[in-house]
This record gives sequence, C-alpha cells and structure tokens, in this order.
Amino acid sequence: MNKSLVKVSMPVLDPLIRNQNFMEVEQGYTPYDAVLEANRCLECKHMPCVNACPVEINIPGFIHEIKEKNFDKAYQIITNDSMLPAVCGRVCPQESQCESVCVRSIKGESVGIGRLERFVADYHYEQEHSTCDFDIHKNDMKVAIVGSGPAGLSCACELLKRGYDVTIYEALHAPGGVLTYGIPAFRLPKSIVSKEINNLIEHGVVLKTNTVIGKTLYLEDLFEDGFKAIFIATGAGLPQFLNIEGETLNGVYSANEFLTRVNLMKAYEKDQATPIYKDEIVSVVGGGNVAMDAARSALRLGAKQVHIIYRRSIDELPARKAEIEHALEEGIIFDMLTNPVEIIGDSYGFVKAMKCVKMKLGELDQSGRRRPIEIEGSEFEFKTDVVIIAVGTTPNPLISKTSPDLDINHKGCIITIDETGITSKAFVFAGGDAVTGAATVIEAMGAGKKSAVAIDQILS
Repeated sequence: MNKSLVKVSMPVLDPLIRNQNFMEVEQGYTPYDAVLEANRCLECKHMPCVNACPVEINIPGFIHEIKEKNFDKAYQIITNDSMLPAVCGRVCPQESQCESVCVRSIKGESVGIGRLERFVADYHYEQEHSTCDFDIHKNDMKVAIVGSGPAGLSCACELLKRGYDVTIYEALHAPGGVLTYGIPAFRLPKSIVSKEINNLIEHGVVLKTNTVIGKTLYLEDLFEDGFKAIFIATGAGLPQFLNIEGETLNGVYSANEFLTRVNLMKAYEKDQATPIYKDEIVSVVGGGNVAMDAARSALRLGAKQVHIIYRRSIDELPARKAEIEHALEEGIIFDMLTNPVEIIGDSYGFVKAMKCVKMKLGELDQSGRRRPIEIEGSEFEFKTDVVIIAVGTTPNPLISKTSPDLDINHKGCIITIDETGITSKAFVFAGGDAVTGAATVIEAMGAGKKSAVAIDQILS
C-alpha cells in the first residue's frame, strides 16, 4: 500500500515491560514523524473534521502549521478552542469523531489528528512554554464552576477569555476530575493534566479544592457571595452495580473506587495511607474504556491473571479499539459472551469465586448492538480473588437533593432546556456527564464551551 495512505505509526513500549509499570504506553511522534503525518492532510475546503469536533478546533489550520514546522503556532491555533490539547490528543475517541469523517480515509487511513494534536502540545511543553497567549479584558462579573473535570475546565477557559472572574470548586483535594482520578497514568500522565490546569490558574482562574457543593456550600451560598451564574460540571461519579448476590463481599470494588485508589491516592505505593486489596486473579465486569483501565491497572499491581467479563462478543465491546489491542498485547484474558449471576465468598467474607452463565447474541436492540440472551443450563463457576464492577456510572445526587428547584430525570441527570445547558434554576447551567451520563472528555468540553457562551449572552 502507498505509504501516504497509511498513518505514520506511533512507537509504544514493549507489552512485557509496560504491563509491569505505570509508564505511558504510547510514546508520541517525533517532529519528523509529525511533519510526515501532517503532509497526509488534504486541507479540505469544507473541513468535515472541524464540524465533527465537539469544540470545533481548526484542524486543517493547525495541521498546516505542522507542515511548515511552525509547531508553536499550531499550538496557539488549537488553544483558541481547547485548553486541553495534550489531554485530548491522548484520550479522545478521534476515530469516532474528527477522524471518522476525514476525506483521506476514502482511500486509505484517516489523518492521525489526535496524534498530531498530542505532538503539538507535548512539543510546546518540552520547549518549556507554560502558557498560551490570549488577552483578557475584565468585566468584573463573577461566575462559579462546580467541578474541575473537562466540562468545568472548558467552561472556565471560555469565560476567562470573555473577561469573567472564574472560581472553580472541586470536591476532591486535587483538580482534574476524571482526568485525575479515573484515567491511569499509562494512558494519561498526571503531569500533563497538571500542566494544562496550571495554564488556567496562571491566567487568573481561582481553584478551591476540598469544597463539596451541596454539603460544604450550597448553590444559594454562591449566589449570596456575588456569583452571577453557576455552571455545574460534577460529572457522573456514582457507580452502578449488577445487583447480584455477593457484591458486598471484601474484594469487590466499583471501578470508580478502584481507579481512584490507584490514580489519585497512589495505592500501588507501599507508603500510601489508602490501601488496595491485591491478589492473584482479578475479574473486571464490563467492556468500556473504564473496564480496560481497571483491568490493565490490576495487571500492573501484580495480578497473575486478569479477566474481562463481558456479556456480548468482542465485536460489541464499547472500548476504543486501541485500548482493546493494548490490553490483549499485555496479556488480559477476554471472557466474552459471559454474564455474572453471583459472587461467591469464603467463610471470612472474602471473594473466592464467581458464578456466571454463557450468552448468545440475538437481534439488534435499542443500542444498535445484538441483544445478549442467556443460554439455559450454561451456569459455571470459576475462581477469582477480586471483582471490579465497571458497568457504568450516574451523577452524584448531592447537588440535586439540596436544590429541589433543579430538575433531574429518572437517571439522576440534570435536565437542561437546550444544548446551552440552561437548567430549571435561574442562572444555573450544567453540562458534561452530569447532564448526559458517562460520555467522552471532548463531548464534556464541548458542553462547557457552549454553556460559557450562553452565560456570557445572558449576563451581558
């Protein structure tokens, strides 16, 4: 195949080395690689990739500057629309968004837009540039943002550019939301998250950690303190469970708890106060990116066997293709068409086994995937020491319970009137996973940006 039709490959660490540590797996492009890949871009006049990007980055524009080796100019173009290029370049599902509509993919592979975005940001930081350049004309109005994940950070950046005094309230002791507590360092180094958040702080955003809105402070307290509008970006941090017998046994974790202990609390280090239960066989129930993150983390913590338990086939796995491939390379065992029905404990209350049934696929359901159907008489047990449940999350109800005039749906998601994020409560907006349920980083950023524009319109 003509080389111009194929993406420039990205170097990765050897699977047998990386599965024993938390070093970043993908090593990124060199300047030579980046220019080579950028030259595959056709610079289409109608720019379908821009329309497919939730924050509408000028993709052909920044790629053109890479072609010209103007790497920092490329960075400035990206940061006109996104303050998290190093993050998005690593964790956004470009294959189902901007790259999915790339004209280059009509013949061959799409341009590696995510890889190029990551390169530009990494190059910027390697040259010891710490901030991006934009002018701020203050308007002396205050806006509060609840949550420092992707939606909150995106909203903060856009409001900052429009002259608002922005304060972000974060419940945990470290900012970043799911970027910090949810995504492992081998996919997203924490130093990268810190650098991108520090960009906002250096430009004047105030960050207040260890502040739980709905407990430490209430929405009304923020209005009384002079904030003219509030954007809620608390994510979807409440884990869902299977509701089967044995989920309260020792050794059963939600993926949220497991990953928070590993990523934020660094439970893999011996001297950390927050422990994590480790043993030989770990079973992760679920098939999304969170399940892959949990399974690959468990392997790095020293498990001898790690299983992904999923009730559909490997073709229906919702995780990104690259994450599935990396997990397989590292030795994760995929038990497909398998559904847990009971977690079995020993006499001391610890997990010792899991009871499952085999499944077959039926007709397409509402999700567009074939519906899993239990095979009668297929029940079996297998030994496991740890079970991690990664079957989804919903928003934490703390804010909605303490703000009865804030409407929510049956899933606990905040109801917004339109895509601007306006809620039933005056001057309160919401976006990201708190509204949609668990989604992607870039979709949350898109929601934050739209709400910032709407807040500016309503206040000005």
